[in-house]
Parts: sequence; structure tokens; C-alpha cells
Amino acid sequence: MKKNSPSLQSMNSILTGCGIRLSARQLDLLWQYHQLLRKYNPEFNLTRIHSFPNMVLKLYADSIMPATLLGLPSPLLDVGTGPGMPGIPLKIFQPELRIILSESRGKRNEFLQTVVESLGLRGIEVLGRGLYPSSRVQCNGVITRAVEEISQSLERMQGSLSREGLAFFMKGPECDAEIAAAKENFSQDYELLKDQFYNIPGTPHQRRLVVFRRISAPLWQLNTEMAVKISVTEIESEKNDTFRGLLKLLSGKGMKKAGKTLVSGSKQVEDVLRSLPEVCESWISKGDSSPPPADCPEHLNRLQLAPELFRTLDIFGTGSPLLLVKIPEIAPWNPLEDFPKGCTLLIPFQDPENVGAVIRSAVAFGVSGIVLLEGCANPFHPKSVRSSGGAVFHTSFASGSSIRELSGFLRNAGAETIPLLSLSAEGRDISRVRFPSRFLLLPGTEGPGLPEEYRAASLAIPISPLVESLNAAVAASLVLFSWSSSLKI
Repeated sequence: MKKNSPSLQSMNSILTGCGIRLSARQLDLLWQYHQLLRKYNPEFNLTRIHSFPNMVLKLYADSIMPATLLGLPSPLLDVGTGPGMPGIPLKIFQPELRIILSESRGKRNEFLQTVVESLGLRGIEVLGRGLYPSSRVQCNGVITRAVEEISQSLERMQGSLSREGLAFFMKGPECDAEIAAAKENFSQDYELLKDQFYNIPGTPHQRRLVVFRRISAPLWQLNTEMAVKISVTEIESEKNDTFRGLLKLLSGKGMKKAGKTLVSGSKQVEDVLRSLPEVCESWISKGDSSPPPADCPEHLNRLQLAPELFRTLDIFGTGSPLLLVKIPEIAPWNPLEDFPKGCTLLIPFQDPENVGAVIRSAVAFGVSGIVLLEGCANPFHPKSVRSSGGAVFHTSFASGSSIRELSGFLRNAGAETIPLLSLSAEGRDISRVRFPSRFLLLPGTEGPGLPEEYRAASLAIPISPLVESLNAAVAASLVLFSWSSSLKI
């Protein structure tokens, strides 16, 4: 028999020459793998290396070498494994390793399944697909012999590799530019741990093992950490009592009865969670897609809703998590006691978006007080919260009578002499008005506008005759701007 002719003994001789020593059982498994690779290569195009010594050196020995240079974590994900390298030789060399083989090509996955079954390997999984940034293959290590650049591979494993996990790149010696690019592009997620040049022993084949350590965490790990920190409830049915309770919060009546509301939009959710953690009750997400931030309050619950249930609550279609918050009780208005210097805004609007918009302007222009007249939409309705830009959480409210009963209410309270400025299209030009040092501002309701008793002494914003009227919230906001500007003169 010629030296290095295909045989189990010559394979062992070549590996031993590389400093790789296998037990009889390991050598037999690797030989079986070699035989399968030879058998299926013509049909599946698994490798272009055909010389037996080169197959042992460039495929099997090369696959095993990283395990002789550095400890390998488990589970270890082999990305772009092709016919199973380095994953299968590594599994044979270190049977205790849990290996996950990722390959996008169907024929090669068929071959991998055949190998795993034929060799009776345990603790090895054929993923059956490629790896993408959105993948969540939970692993503590990733290894690849693929030809794509390091940055591309780091991007692929963003959703899978754990914090403190290691990414092993089996490269040729000329990869300095790739390493530099990876360090620059992923400085927030990875750090270079090891960069080692080596030769396959007894050969001129030069190799380079580049290892990055993950310093950020993938979504699956954040979810796991959050599950330990806060309680998680999964909701799959629309008949679930908790979901039914949440659904009622989309109406003003249900929200008032529960004393809670839903906040949507990533910016507003973040603002409320940061500035008012004590009112936050539950983090509501679509499945496990978005965990709450790591510094969220410990009392926060987490509700994971089935996608169709989440979409029902996500009335604005943001796709981002919702926040269930407690809302304050609104005390009755006493005009004699609650009449500070400046402008006190009376809101009669029935449209929650108008309510939120005018509250946003009121807070922006520094009103002294806000009174919600009877029939006014709840300022904590999800639509009000959204149109207010979250301003509803940074002010306080009082509740008053209906707009039609307002004059009687003020008279009964002994406050009929309080200056009241009202808005209507037929009023005096607001540019000619001198604002009192403190006053009530009353815009009309949407549609009907002001009751007749307030029209004679009302104010108006001059507009083009081509437009019949301004939106009620817009008109009120313009008056607030005019008043605020007058204070600076």
C-alpha cells in the first residue's frame, strides 16, 4: 500500500503528524465521514478537494485545529458549514460539544442529515437554513470557514450569539483590513479577543484564527434576563380576561372605570417609563419581539400577546410595545381656589385627538391650569396621549361643568366676575386684545362652537374668506401663542 493512500491508518498517520490524536472510536467516525463525503460528492458538489492527503489536511485537520488552540464554547454554531466543516470534525474531536450546523443549501442539508444519522452522533443539530441577523439561534459560540468578510458574519450572528459569546473566524493570513473594518463597524457589540497566526503542523498551509467576543446581548438573551427580572404572561386568546380588560381601555368609559390607559409609540413609552416609573404597570409586546429596557422598574409586568391580539390594541399600527399605565383621578374644579395668575384653559372638545393637541399647546405655552369641561374626551385616551406627545403626563387637570352650564356654575361658585375670553369666528380680532393678568380661555366645541351667550364678547382669529373656520384645537393653540408672546413684550 502506498504511503498516504486512502485508508483509516494513513488518515491517522497524517493527523498524528499534525499533532492531532484520536481514539480508535473517533478515528472510525472520521473515516466514516470521509467515506460519505466521497460517496455523495459527485451528486451534491460538496468539495473541490479530491486528493486524499489534502482532504485530511485541508478539511479535517484544519477543522480540528481551532480546538487545539483555544477552548470552544457550547453550543457552538457552525455558520456556512457546507458539507459539515468545521462542525462535524470538531464534534468527533470533542464529543461533549453541542454543535449546530447552519447551511442554506438544501442538498447539503440532506447530506448533513445523512452524516448525523449514519454516524449516530448525539448533541448535534442540522439547522436546515442559513443564519441571518433576525435569526435567534441561541448559542455561546459561532465558528465559520466561510469566505465572506468578518463584518458580514458578525452582522449575521447579531440575533444569535450570546453576550460574552465568542465568534471564531478561520481565515487566511491576509485579513488585516477585514479585522480593522469589523472593529470599527461593531465597536459597540464586539471586541477583538485573539488574533493568532498558525500553520497546519508539518505543512506550509498558513492560517489565522481571529476571535471576537460579544459585549452586547441579543434579543433572546435580553428576553431571558427580563423573564427573570419581571413576571411574563403569555396571552394567546381573545377570550383571555386580561386581554378583554386591555381592549376596554380603547374607550373613554372603560379607561375611566379601570383608571388605566395604553401609551403607544416608542418615544412616548420611553418618556413615561423614564420620567414616571411609578405609574407604569405592564409592558405589552407582540410575542417576545421587544423586551423592556434593562433599567425598567422591578414592579413592571410583561404581557406577551399573540400578533393578532397585539394588532387589535396597537390602534396606530406602530408595531412597537405598548405601556399600560395608571392614570390619576381628576378632582372637581373650584374656580375661586383654582384660578392662578395667567391663563386657565377650559377644554370642551369631544374629539380625543383635539384634546391631546390643545393640551400639548397648553403645556408648551405655559398655561396655569387646565379644566376639562363635562363631555370633554378623556385626556388619557390613547388618541389624546398620542396627539399630546405625552404632555398629558406632565400637567394636572380639574373637571368642570358642561359648556352650556358654565355661566351658571361660575355664578353659583361666586366667580362670575372672573375674566373669560371665548373664541368664535365672529368675534373681535385677537390682535387688538389686551390679555388680563389672569383669565379663563374658552374655545367652542367642534361643530356647534360656542353657546350664544358667549358669542357677543368673543375673540376671533383673522383668516382668509376661502376658509370657513379653523380646527377648534388649532384656534385655541393660536390664542395661547398670542397670549404667551404678549407676556414677553
